Amino acid sequence: MRPRFFLPDIGDTGVGTLRGDEASHLTRVLRLGVGDDIDVFDGGGRMFHARVEGVEGGCVRVRTLGPAPAAPEAAVRVTLVMAVLKGDKMDDVVRDATMMGVVVLQPVVAVRSEVRLAALARAHRVERWQRIAVSSAKQCGRATVPDLRPPLELRSWIADPGPDPVVVLQEPSIGATIALGEVPRAPAVQLAIGPEGGWAPDERAAFEAARFRAVSLGGRTLRADAAPLVAMAALYEAWDGW
Repeated sequence: MRPRFFLPDIGDTGVGTLRGDEASHLTRVLRLGVGDDIDVFDGGGRMFHARVEGVEGGCVRVRTLGPAPAAPEAAVRVTLVMAVLKGDKMDDVVRDATMMGVVVLQPVVAVRSEVRLAALARAHRVERWQRIAVSSAKQCGRATVPDLRPPLELRSWIADPGPDPVVVLQEPSIGATIALGEVPRAPAVQLAIGPEGGWAPDERAAFEAARFRAVSLGGRTLRADAAPLVAMAALYEAWDGW
């Protein structure tokens, strides 16, 4: 399998330039150079066979040779609305959600989130998550990198969630939920998953007022960082989305 590199600015001429981490990985880690064949993808769904044409000043110039096959995208477009988790757990969520085919990732700060928007900005967390998403797309063979949105306060997202239907994962102890298989299939869906400790009562009331569907994954309580992977797999299985 050829090594893959993220090249978002593939032009109509078929020539593009790898910079930064991508260029460093090609030259310093893999020790590739002029004449070597690679694959490049633009993050928007296009993958190409390509060849290294030049290396200069920390930049790598490549020319595409023709389209290359990429991993198929899921039949259901999933937006993951994920309450930001503490520590590095959110890194795992971004990695796994990308691998599972999420198309949009919207981080939100909930009442029980142990972080605030200002702290996320200071730590440049979105930039870190973007790098993780690119790396995961490369590893799993996708040509699409999820649209990683700026974090929002949960109440701001609830006020303007967008046009796609919303399902909210609830803990089994809450009750008043249905199984994912009971939700009518849609071509696109927003899947909202809470932080450690779950959604606060006021948040659950806001979901109900917004007419979001509350769903559960059975009688066991899942870790917050494991829930997205399980929920997406269950959704694909229920909706034939693989």
